[in-house]
Amino acid sequence: MKALVTGGAGFIGSNLTRALLRDGHKVTVLDNLLSGYARNMEGVDARFLEGDIRDTDRLANAIQGADVVYHLAASVGNKRSIDYPLIDADINVMGTLKVLGAARAAGAKKVVFSSSAGVFGELKTLPIAEDHPAEPDSPYGATKLCAEKQCLAYTKLWGLECVCLRYFNVYGPHQRFDAYGNVIPIFVFKALRREPVTVFGDGEQTRDFVNVRDVVQANVKSSLARGVSGAFNLGSGSRISINRLLDLISEFVDLPLEITHAPPRAGDVRDSLADITKARSSFDFQPSVQLEEGLQEYIDWARSEVAAR
Repeated sequence: MKALVTGGAGFIGSNLTRALLRDGHKVTVLDNLLSGYARNMEGVDARFLEGDIRDTDRLANAIQGADVVYHLAASVGNKRSIDYPLIDADINVMGTLKVLGAARAAGAKKVVFSSSAGVFGELKTLPIAEDHPAEPDSPYGATKLCAEKQCLAYTKLWGLECVCLRYFNVYGPHQRFDAYGNVIPIFVFKALRREPVTVFGDGEQTRDFVNVRDVVQANVKSSLARGVSGAFNLGSGSRISINRLLDLISEFVDLPLEITHAPPRAGDVRDSLADITKARSSFDFQPSVQLEEGLQEYIDWARSEVAAR
């Protein structure tokens, strides 16, 4: 199989690229390196093109001959979208439209789109199934929902199979800490540097954390499932409070944490828990990495990152 991975130098994309190569597939990576990292491509035997999905010529070059497109390139995160809503919409909406058009023109058989649980907004029921009302609380969630609809319209109009994977809270190696990062890398890197950790709200909010290895598994399995299109939740099917997560991090880094509290942030939901029944039945998604195992693996990787700086 020939695959294009947009955003392949990023956290999830680099893990996916490595897995595809291990399985013997040929991979092209297209990444503008604004949020991806060139060092994620070190030792990776993929064709790498530095470029933006909104660059039509660059995209056409990258996608030529691809059987499957894994579309991960995005402006990611609620806070970033609130700070820069126009950029968020341009990348996530117009960029996705360009990827879909290029995939159709190139004769690709399938597009696997990385969506987000942010399409739902504040949850009304737990666990949350795919038919839960989609009322996003941030521009990010809104652009991901719009991009999903674009994908599924291409399926209806032109028969391009599209799978939209609604990621819950993904974590794992190659996920670095920055101002817009997810909670596990923020907490872990601050803990290892012995810096204070800020909790927004009382810490009793819950999250469904899914390991990147399981996310990679879902991308690959869904891309190989013939005749499967649609939107699918992708989580672990379990949840943990932020306070309990901090207890585990403190235990695994073997350091006490200095914790401060701040008001809840705009766009953050109170609770999160994925119903993954549809993914299980449609392409045999089976999450296998328990949080304790995955968290220890991530902390070990983060230690090497801190030591290298």
